[in-house]
Amino acid sequence: MKTSLISDVSLLLLLTSSILAVAQTAPLQQSPDQQPVSYASVTRLNDILNQVEQTAQSAQVDLARLRIDKWKTDSNSKRQAQSNIEALSRNLKTALPEVITQLRNSPEDLFATFKLYRNLDALYDVFGSVVELSGAFGSRDEYKSLAADMDTFEKARRDLAERTEKLAVTKEAELSQLRAQLKAAQAAVPPKKIVVDDTQPPPKKPVKKKAAPKAKQPANQPPPQPPQNPQTLQ
Repeated sequence: MKTSLISDVSLLLLLTSSILAVAQTAPLQQSPDQQPVSYASVTRLNDILNQVEQTAQSAQVDLARLRIDKWKTDSNSKRQAQSNIEALSRNLKTALPEVITQLRNSPEDLFATFKLYRNLDALYDVFGSVVELSGAFGSRDEYKSLAADMDTFEKARRDLAERTEKLAVTKEAELSQLRAQLKAAQAAVPPKKIVVDDTQPPPKKPVKKKAAPKAKQPANQPPPQPPQNPQTLQ
């Protein structure tokens, strides 16, 4: 049975090596009706990222110009607005540029794409609350500038959401093609037949021979006399 286990392991290793070799060397086959898609182009992605970067810079300037101390509202609302503005400023200066750099370095990375979308989604929600407060209690110019920034963020978020959805569909199609190639490679390796003969009897253990017993000396026989010295016989 140990021989059978070793053979099974060898067959598994051989099969795995064959599949990996096919997966690494065989190119993905595209169907004739599958056309290149515009959303995957780096140029299209750079347009979205440039739009987000420009709007982030403009939003930082507009947020810094807000005169919350002159808003005609209670102190709690002013403190909440100030806290939201500080959080937005930190995001626009640090978190957002880092995510944009990651996606620019890996344009087809789904995780980085979704990370940027999630950041824009959270940014849009908090930014919207500040815009509403500025429209209710701030000046008209403050509201118009922030509202324009929010509209641009919303457009970039929609564009990125559309690209993320289409990119996910393409990645799923590539994975399906890869799975099909792996199955084909697995089917191309013929299975080995392993015959184990369990009918042979187990080997016999060697029989140890007993040592022959020593011969006993008769009880009445006198013990042998030592030879006499020839000089004593003269």
